Amino acid sequence: MRTTDLIRFARGAATGNPLRTTLLVLAMAIGVAAVVVLTALGDGARRYVLNEFSSIGSNLVIVLPGRSQTGGFNPGNAVTSTPRDLTIDDAQALLRASAVYRAAPLAVGTSEISAGGKLREVTVAGTTAEFIEVRRLALAQGRFLPSGDWRRGASEAVIGAKIRDEMFGRGPALGQVVRVGDRRFRVVGILAASGQGLGMNTDELVIVPVALAQAMFNSNTLFRILVEATSREAIEPAKAQVTEILRLRHEGELDVTIITQDAVLATFDRLLGTMTLAVAGIAAISLAVAGILVMNVMLVSVAQRTAEIGLLKALGATGVTIGKAFLTEAAMLSVAGAVLGFALGHAGAAIIRQLYPAYPAFPPGWAVLAGLGTALLTGILFGVLPARQAARLDPVQALAKR
Repeated sequence: MRTTDLIRFARGAATGNPLRTTLLVLAMAIGVAAVVVLTALGDGARRYVLNEFSSIGSNLVIVLPGRSQTGGFNPGNAVTSTPRDLTIDDAQALLRASAVYRAAPLAVGTSEISAGGKLREVTVAGTTAEFIEVRRLALAQGRFLPSGDWRRGASEAVIGAKIRDEMFGRGPALGQVVRVGDRRFRVVGILAASGQGLGMNTDELVIVPVALAQAMFNSNTLFRILVEATSREAIEPAKAQVTEILRLRHEGELDVTIITQDAVLATFDRLLGTMTLAVAGIAAISLAVAGILVMNVMLVSVAQRTAEIGLLKALGATGVTIGKAFLTEAAMLSVAGAVLGFALGHAGAAIIRQLYPAYPAFPPGWAVLAGLGTALLTGILFGVLPARQAARLDPVQALAKR
């Protein structure tokens, strides 16, 4: 029997029982769609986290007070156990390193802001003019904090977009005087809306000079020092130089934690990549279930078509030919289910992206190929037993069952 005849025979057998064929194709499609959608969710989570962390800046080396292997980025973790403060002088000393391009000290705390009879609690970040460049922030209006002596600072503030809307509404905000804690500041800039990053929602942030923030919070310890290396290749040299400078300044003891942006990104990438593989494996179980269904349906088909098989053998068809015919049918149904599942999976991922535009729910290429390949392989493997059973039927006994 030629290949075209095998395909024609398999197609006729499939269309001869539309309900059975539809259920089998649907089962296989659900399995493939599950693989596509779940891997899109897993890989989307990986891309989302990496994009969010990358948005805080580039080529970053982050210095945290206290010796810890697991430094978080939550303002609630600002108080750490350390024998020495991480100071403004420490931050300025890091600028001597050849691999360091910029450094921005950061003091963080909470306070209240009031203006025009309105009052709310805010996160206050004390920093310097370099912060906006290190963090790659954008201004919607006005200017950022001026350059100058880090130990001094004018009573000027830059506020987040949400703070501006809540405190001033439709009125002008630039040039207005606000009270933050027990101090008065003039608003000189408004940040463009950007959301969460580095543990702080910049839309609800009030940025003031670092020296004034430390005076407000009555603390000399910095929350972080953000260091920007001169290039991506200089990140590790910058980390080594920063480590050595701080060790010397702290009397030979390294009582800070230094992490790099690349190290954190690599950790997230590994963790979320593993999660994507795990959910793909869970989804692949449904393909195994679909394969078992293929085998059961094909075994029923062999039982129902015993007389037809006997007639084919009587006309000269060999056992190998009969086996190929049933394998072709199983493969055809698996391919149809895989293609339908591919379409359904991509449609599901598109719906997720439509509902959550910021979430890059794109299925990875390897998952799509693996889903399609597994569906075809599963259909063929589980079709072997029915094909063998059909091939071994005795033509005389088969015809006698007509």
